Amino acid sequence: MGDVYTHGHQDAVLRSHRWRTADNSAGYLLPRLTPGMRLLDVGCGPGTLTVDLARRVAPGDVVGVDVSRDVVAEAAAHAQDAGVDNVTFVAGDFRAMDAGGFDVVHAHQVLQHLSDPVGALADMRRLAAPGSIVAARDSIYSSFTWAPDEDRLDRWLAIYLAVTARNGADADAGKRLLGWAREAGLTDVRYSTSTWTFATPEDRAWWGALWADRTVGSSMAEQAVEYGAATPDELAEVAAGWQGWAAEPDGVFVVLHGEIVATA
Repeated sequence: MGDVYTHGHQDAVLRSHRWRTADNSAGYLLPRLTPGMRLLDVGCGPGTLTVDLARRVAPGDVVGVDVSRDVVAEAAAHAQDAGVDNVTFVAGDFRAMDAGGFDVVHAHQVLQHLSDPVGALADMRRLAAPGSIVAARDSIYSSFTWAPDEDRLDRWLAIYLAVTARNGADADAGKRLLGWAREAGLTDVRYSTSTWTFATPEDRAWWGALWADRTVGSSMAEQAVEYGAATPDELAEVAAGWQGWAAEPDGVFVVLHGEIVATA
């Protein structure tokens, strides 16, 4: 089957993607980056992380690629506004790219949406120069945890896992990266974990609001209804659960990620 992007590219989704930076999303990779490296960022989305990585390897050339022409256009505009001129964005599927020889090939939250993640890692390896770096970071959804307990967030996770499974994807990709990388022929694979933690009033308000919106107004919501995983009324109740969690003064939400840095 072809890949189905569970999240979609609605603004409720892109709000979270625009928040990503090298520090909060690629800390495991930063010690390996040096000025002058050529870097390929696959599934780059709206480009905030890509642009930040470009700053770290300048004057090296950076290419960001994504299947959505609209988000590629947004990414290019962001780079221009940020005054970062060593990055180029292209629309397309990285697995169809011919030109390689990159010093770093990087993917953030991409493999969890693909039906053949091992093949995707093999393509990342192909696009890297021999002996260069392949890096990936993905979430482990079933390990997400929160407080206080909230039945409606339990229901959200069950719906999300059902939708991704129907799409032929693995929402727990982060814990499988080590095995996938070895199967794809990568060597010297180093595995680590890190988290996003939302526990301040500001973080709770932002995280809870965007997931409340995503629960009813994203491709995931459309797919949940189409697949029979949830009704619109159930999704509305889950969204209210997100809003309720965000209002809790003791609310905490922890997102666990797995990460690999390997040699092509």
